Amino acid sequence: MDNIYLVMLIALAILAIADLVVGVSNDAVNFLNSAIGSKAVSFKTIIIVASVGIVFGALSSSGMMEVARKGIFVPGQFYFDEIMIIFMAVMLTDILLLDFFNTLGMPTSTTVSIVFELLGAACCMTFIKLADSDDTLLQLGNYINSDKALEIILGILLSVVIAFTVGALVQFLSRLFLTFHYEKKAKWVAALFGGVAIAAITYFIIIKGLKSATFVEGAFLDWANNNVWQFIGLSFVVWSIVSYALEAFFKINIYIIVIVLGTFALAMAFAGNDLVNFIGVPMAAYNSYTIWEASGELASQFTMESLAEKVPTQPMLLLLAGGVMILTLWFSKKARRVVKTSVDLSRQDEGAERFKPNTVSRLLVRGAIQLNYAVMKILPKSTQKYMDSRFVKRTHTRVAAIDLPAFDLVRAAVNLMIASVLISVATSMKLPLSTTYVTFMVAMGTSLADRAWGSESAVYRVAGVLNVIGGWFLTAICAFTAAALMAFILYEGGTLALFLLFAAAIGILVRNYVNHAKRSKAEAEEGRLLRAVSNSIQGIINESTINVANSFKRGRKVYTGTIEGLAKVDLSRLRKSKKGITKLNAEVEELRNSLYYFIKNLDETHVQASRFYIDVLGYLQDVTQSIDFITTSSFNHLNNNHKGLKFTQLKDLKELEHKLSKLFDKIEETFKNKEFDGIVAIVEEKQDLLDSISSKIEKQVERTRNTDSSPKNTMLYFSLLQETEDLVKATMSLLEHYYVEHKKHL
Repeated sequence: MDNIYLVMLIALAILAIADLVVGVSNDAVNFLNSAIGSKAVSFKTIIIVASVGIVFGALSSSGMMEVARKGIFVPGQFYFDEIMIIFMAVMLTDILLLDFFNTLGMPTSTTVSIVFELLGAACCMTFIKLADSDDTLLQLGNYINSDKALEIILGILLSVVIAFTVGALVQFLSRLFLTFHYEKKAKWVAALFGGVAIAAITYFIIIKGLKSATFVEGAFLDWANNNVWQFIGLSFVVWSIVSYALEAFFKINIYIIVIVLGTFALAMAFAGNDLVNFIGVPMAAYNSYTIWEASGELASQFTMESLAEKVPTQPMLLLLAGGVMILTLWFSKKARRVVKTSVDLSRQDEGAERFKPNTVSRLLVRGAIQLNYAVMKILPKSTQKYMDSRFVKRTHTRVAAIDLPAFDLVRAAVNLMIASVLISVATSMKLPLSTTYVTFMVAMGTSLADRAWGSESAVYRVAGVLNVIGGWFLTAICAFTAAALMAFILYEGGTLALFLLFAAAIGILVRNYVNHAKRSKAEAEEGRLLRAVSNSIQGIINESTINVANSFKRGRKVYTGTIEGLAKVDLSRLRKSKKGITKLNAEVEELRNSLYYFIKNLDETHVQASRFYIDVLGYLQDVTQSIDFITTSSFNHLNNNHKGLKFTQLKDLKELEHKLSKLFDKIEETFKNKEFDGIVAIVEEKQDLLDSISSKIEKQVERTRNTDSSPKNTMLYFSLLQETEDLVKATMSLLEHYYVEHKKHL
């Protein structure tokens, strides 16, 4: 095909847009987590500020494009057709890999992915070339820019250690200086912090970050770069005065100003540093195509030495790329999911933990506790007492303020200041530090220093951090391997492989988008159990009705799905039911975990409300656990390839399922409409249901004695009936309790 390379160029342009979307969805966490977690300003304001930062950052990223052209491999050692295969393999791999992590809600590094994809694809093509020549593997260094690649990889790995350490140290010193009651400090204290923070952001972002931008020039920049310390000193004095004026005369919170400026700075640093990850390769491909086309030589004979030369980047293309990034920022739901992971791991208070503890996290926490004991023995008592006094947290209740920020303004400001400084320095040095690594590890470092990882949450938080870091290493391995495989397939398969791989990549992206949209819609319709915020029994009764109605609606769906899955021997249906009840169970458990905050929120006159709320949650947990047992037992039975239930057994279960389904529908309707008088009629069905279950148990005893039946089959059937009996009893106890309390407090 004569125009195959033009087709590849068009395909790369489409992939670049897709890569921008999936890349920003993952990397939005880098500059949004601190502002969102602190709730310093509204979400809309945060997005507007970040969007402006992206525009400026996109225009300053031209210098970084060199990494994609010559940072990883030596272009002069490859022909044009080989270069295009490398670039195509990289982009196909990148969008699939990043979308995979987005779907999981895990932040990964777009820098690591692009670097290792370039390395993997280039190594694959190098091995192919070496196999067709007399050269050996000892000549690998002639093809791969090993020094630059090693520099980039070491820079990325060091960013983890440096970001965590610097973040922890600065946050510790900031908290010692400001405490958690920073708003009570003298105005000059806030002004001093604002001066330091804004001066740092100003220098490293405006000067260092924009140094390579084509639209920034002039005598001021020259003077600032030649007189660094004078500029920093002057900037500190000016911003300290401005900060004091804002605090004293305009009553403007300087910490909010720092967070807004920091968000802008980090968004700009992100675009300046990471834009190359999304469009660097397609732009390098475009440059290669124009050079080759002008040469008039065959693609398989034209070497790409000229690609190593500096090529000016079109500002309009950078702006267009920035525009795609901004649109993604505004509309991507996956971005918000990834942000939530980072915010949850760094929040100040305990709550529902997403990650399960593991052996490594337990050992690390246990070691840290022992080390802390050893350090405390060395430190003088007076020093310990002083430090503890600086870390006295605010006293508030989470239940009364569900929308409380995950952490305070001081920590958010430190996160943004340190991360933007580190990333901007890397950008100015044309070293692609991982923005994700830096921002995430800074946030984790500040969390540790802020004593957010207490004994109640440390093992979960550490496990979460280990999971994320493990995902980063997985990114590198997968990126290298997949890109190398893609390059090999494209080399061997030619035009057909190109069309098939491109179609498959687009198809997977579309499918994932549709599935995510369906899942999000289903979750929205399904609803989530809500924490109680009232401090009276009547208030709790009214608030809890939503949870009760929702629980029985979802419980009915799971129970019906389980029985149908058993009847049709449908393992996928049972797996879906199992996921549904696991989620419901987790939400009930989360409500029970918040009981501490709920009870602390009550005043003396309404302490009785706590007992009612505890009982309601206890009954709800009994209901969900019974359904969970029924679903899990059924799933395990089929999953282990045991014989399905007999016709008579299924008939009895279907009859029972029909009765329970009607019962749960009545309960849902009653609680949704708050028609509590209808509870009496529902409770009257209790004995009929229990008699029906008892009758079916007796029938199965007779079947077992008189007919040939499987032990596993019989055990499952008895378990289902007995657990259904417990389910009915727990349901009726909940209804009776509700009715009694409702009548008592009319």
